[in-house]
Amino acid sequence: MATTAAATATVAASRFTAGARTRRPNFVQARFGFSFGKKKAAPQPKKKPAVPAGDRLVWFPRANPPEWLDGTMVGDRGFDPLGLAKPAEYLQFDFDSLDQNLAKNLAGDIIGVRTEAADVKPTPFQPYDEVFGIQRFRECELIHGRWAMLGTLGAIAVEALTGVSWQDAGKVELLEGASYLGQPLPFSLTTLIWIEALVIGYIEFQRNAELDPEKRLYPGGYFDPLGLASDPEKKESLQLAEIKHSRLAMVAFLIFALQAAYTGKGPISFVATFGQ
Repeated sequence: MATTAAATATVAASRFTAGARTRRPNFVQARFGFSFGKKKAAPQPKKKPAVPAGDRLVWFPRANPPEWLDGTMVGDRGFDPLGLAKPAEYLQFDFDSLDQNLAKNLAGDIIGVRTEAADVKPTPFQPYDEVFGIQRFRECELIHGRWAMLGTLGAIAVEALTGVSWQDAGKVELLEGASYLGQPLPFSLTTLIWIEALVIGYIEFQRNAELDPEKRLYPGGYFDPLGLASDPEKKESLQLAEIKHSRLAMVAFLIFALQAAYTGKGPISFVATFGQ
């Protein structure tokens, strides 16, 4: 009787946990007991109500945005043609029959579908639970957009001030030594690369230590010397302007790269050829 009750409890437990993913404790924390400040996950920000489909802007006229892009994120225009940001669904399987008295043991059938309740489940070593999550996509879009804005401005400014196109700047640095706007630097190009790697590595380490998804995207108090984001309404308009400029800069730098590959010219010299 006890054996039968134990078997029934095991079957019930296997049905309840079937399909659920198990999490292994972090090796460093489990092996050495480090808690790295014992940061607790920040509470999730309250989502704004979804914007009705007829009242929102979309990336293409008369485009139907997918249901998981409900217009609550700043700059959401319903663009996800490949469905990469669609919430992940997990199939739950029944347990396999392992009866040695049967001629054929059947595999467990699908008994349901489970969807993650929250997209962000931050830990110090794993800020996002899903690689293909909408919150992670937004962070990548912002980070890449900020780099693209710096790169686009740098490509135009350096060529305007020095006459050297951005794709040839590395060649000049290697031949003539490290310099900036024609002024020599007191270290080599290799040293400059190491300095950049250490500085950017430290900044990225500090950013990834932040578990609040809002602060990861918009540091706010960490980098807002003019207090531009103090007004919530103005803050949202600034966030919208940033994401628009980021997308434009990413497209612009892609054009710069294709233009340099096919013509070997920088953006200014390429535009100047039309006037000749």
